[in-house]
Amino acid sequence: MSDRRPNILFLYADQHRADVLGCAGNEVVATPHLDRLAGEGLRCEAAWTESPICQPARASVLTGRYPTDHGILGNFSGDCSPEWDTFPRALQAAGYETATIGKTHYSSWPMGSKGPEDGPPPTDEWIAGFGFDHVVEEFDRYVHTGRQDTPYMRFLRDHDALEPYRAEVLARFRTGDRHWEAATSPLPQQLDLTSFLAGEAEKWIGERFRDRPWFLQLSFVQPHVPLMGDPVWAEHYADALIERTAPDAPESDHEAWAFHLERLRAHSHSELLSDDFVLAGARQYYAMVSLIDQKIGELLALLERRRELDSTLVVYAADHGEMLGDHGLMAKMNFYRSSVRIPLIVRPPGGRSPIVHSGPVQAVDMVATMLDAAGTRFEESPARSLLPILGGANHRDAAVSMIRLRPDLPTWLAVTDGRARLTFDLGDGDVVEYFDLESDPGEAINLAATAPRDEIERLRSMAFAELEGRL
Repeated sequence: MSDRRPNILFLYADQHRADVLGCAGNEVVATPHLDRLAGEGLRCEAAWTESPICQPARASVLTGRYPTDHGILGNFSGDCSPEWDTFPRALQAAGYETATIGKTHYSSWPMGSKGPEDGPPPTDEWIAGFGFDHVVEEFDRYVHTGRQDTPYMRFLRDHDALEPYRAEVLARFRTGDRHWEAATSPLPQQLDLTSFLAGEAEKWIGERFRDRPWFLQLSFVQPHVPLMGDPVWAEHYADALIERTAPDAPESDHEAWAFHLERLRAHSHSELLSDDFVLAGARQYYAMVSLIDQKIGELLALLERRRELDSTLVVYAADHGEMLGDHGLMAKMNFYRSSVRIPLIVRPPGGRSPIVHSGPVQAVDMVATMLDAAGTRFEESPARSLLPILGGANHRDAAVSMIRLRPDLPTWLAVTDGRARLTFDLGDGDVVEYFDLESDPGEAINLAATAPRDEIERLRSMAFAELEGRL
């Protein structure tokens, strides 16, 4: 890497599972531009989110800290604070011009309210307080059915396209039994939310002078549900055969964990998840991923025209995965690989020969990576820069993730060393899951009742070592 501080392009998707990438071995999905980034940099194939829930995961990336440290453990547990030490503010202090375009989800709104129309959304000024000079805030597509106004809603209104879009989203609103039903967007590709956000990013980059480095966080709202791809990519996948990779439904004799699994089944409307139903949704999910990839390709082309790609660090990741019918579930909020693993790609300025890192990685490590490239760092953060991997260094022995859906429910902690996965109640220590990932990569056989005690304690010790001083 050059001694000059690079520009930083942080591409962040919502609910993109790690195996829906061509470079991850998926032969169905079309992601040539993400594959290019991986082919010119580092791909971490065992990266874990700090929480497979939206807001805790994003709060961890914002701060480089675990949920037990920053205190946001669920979508209903409060707002992030602009008074926290955040990585965008650290980049500002290092001389960067900073921007966020897309979904931040630093506030519990609207998840903590009765509906999208209840209470005001976070203002651009509030979001700017986290360290951004420029803000274009967007939200889940469900918000677009309410009385609030967003930049994308104004964009659609200007194109006389808001009402047909709202009707399709409202029909699949998150509280209804059509939540997971597949649909093709009534909007042309150029009016899709992904296209809008990428267009805003292109405008912002195009207005930059070269007298100071810049940081752009482009947070796509998709492929989060509703499962609604644009017409072009939906047609591309109309006849695609997409394997449903893990059919075994989870079960547990542990009362609290069984209650958690039952809540997940209810949220997933598991009774509707026939193979045909899931396949229809997967085709639209793949369509959304491919449009994200297409727009990333256009951004890379812009940087090449501006002769800036070789002076830009590019990072691609997601907040968490998507079950997409695996184990009879949709969404996330569990520690199966489809939910807890994220795609994580780092292309250094100028590119390099590809590296695939198979060991455990935390999502917060990409934050330390961006700060490292900028010549700064977080104090007292568990995040570790990934850049030493490019020089052949080792990284982590284990990764952890956690879930707490409500303050009155247990905090579940999972840990992996890449060979096995353990899940236990952080409060009373009860073990509820143990999977041997080497013999059972599909996580079909829960060995919690029969795994050797010393093996369970080994993994538990690794988890507490990661969280030392942060509980």
